[in-house]
Amino acid sequence: MLTLRRDRPGVVLAVLLAGQTMASMDGSIITVALPSMQREFAAGGAAVQLIVSTYLLTVGLLIVTGARLGDVLGHRRAFQYGLAGFTTASLLCGLAPSVPALVAARVAQAAAAALMMPQVFSLIQLRFTGAARGRAIGLYSMVLALGVALGQLVGGLVVGADLFGLSWRPGFLVNVPVGAVLLAAGARVLPPGAPHARRLDIGGVVLLTVAMTALIGPPIFGREHGFGPWTWASLAAGLLLLVVFARFEGRVARRGGTPLLDLSVLRPPGVRPALVTCFTVMGCYAGLLFALTLHLQDRLGYGPLGSGLAFAPYALGFAALSLTWSRRSARVQALLPVAGPAVFAVTALAVAWLARDGWPVAATAPLLFAAGAGHAAGYGPMIARVSAVAGPERASALSALNSTGPTLAEVAAIAALGGLYLSAGLLWTCAVIAALLAAAGAAAARAHAAFRTPAAVPEPAPAR
Repeated sequence: MLTLRRDRPGVVLAVLLAGQTMASMDGSIITVALPSMQREFAAGGAAVQLIVSTYLLTVGLLIVTGARLGDVLGHRRAFQYGLAGFTTASLLCGLAPSVPALVAARVAQAAAAALMMPQVFSLIQLRFTGAARGRAIGLYSMVLALGVALGQLVGGLVVGADLFGLSWRPGFLVNVPVGAVLLAAGARVLPPGAPHARRLDIGGVVLLTVAMTALIGPPIFGREHGFGPWTWASLAAGLLLLVVFARFEGRVARRGGTPLLDLSVLRPPGVRPALVTCFTVMGCYAGLLFALTLHLQDRLGYGPLGSGLAFAPYALGFAALSLTWSRRSARVQALLPVAGPAVFAVTALAVAWLARDGWPVAATAPLLFAAGAGHAAGYGPMIARVSAVAGPERASALSALNSTGPTLAEVAAIAALGGLYLSAGLLWTCAVIAALLAAAGAAAARAHAAFRTPAAVPEPAPAR
């Protein structure tokens, strides 16, 4: 019988990344399965869209709280609790007899994912150091980004195969045996850790939850209910509440408490523009994936599986760079986040130009490979540098930002760029994506200059 030990970092990383993969794939698997759900339940499009919308909203609302719960419960315990909840909720989703039951199970699944996912990045920061941390973050970024594309491919295979006549249900049920294996392995190999926060900042939870609801609600539900004045009022209220939240958290820290989000992680020079680069690149990826999927299926007549396979070169390019950038020299690693968004922008425009009236595989495959590599260059090396600057004492705060930022960016990009695609087409959508990526490259250059400038990194407040 194989005995798993806690001194095997490769096995630890495999368990963490497998859990992250389950959560990352889940959203896109269900997107592919929505037509089958609508037919089975004889439901309207708006009702079925709630299955996706409520998941995204719940994750966005709770993920910062989930990151802080890692400090309260211990990261290992929080990961295991989240994984157990996600596995159980997946079973309930697969057995759901109606749309309301499925929506309720999806909310539970999202809440569990919001607890589990931040612990992955936190445990990587705490368990790995030096070059090993760079390689681990490269693999993590690959899973984080490619889980969506992989979910489309797996979703197309599962729904198309109609396993045991269950239609879309195996897309959820497959999580149950995988989750059970990961729970057993995690109990043996994940490093133990004592909680280092006494209590949860309830005031911060309430303020941030209301602010995130106001910010995420309009992009998710605006298209169905019309982007009227209420959307702008909600967004303005959300931004105002974020300012109130930041001041409230500062007051909690000054009084010796434990804030929900340790905002000192943003103080070191270069961290803010670096995070802007990471979040913008992830948002552009989500917008490109969404627009190209619509173009392939609605304009060119591809099925779910065909459109998923069309993204294989992108996935290969992303994987190739994610697995190799940590072996490059420090100079090359520093320049990759500046060059990556530029490559991503140029190749996205070229793909859009070539794919106007067809999908020339011989021409678009190398371009998508380069786009995927540019995406990886803009995210992986930068978030690894931020992790090194922030230090392990701010692991939960950085994990919260690294989970919330891409979620907000992806939701906003799908809403805005999806609407742009429907009104103006693929070429204009990719032109806007290219402009956003140019801004991301400029932010990366500012971060690189700040990281090169010797400056005292603020020390975190002592634990109380």
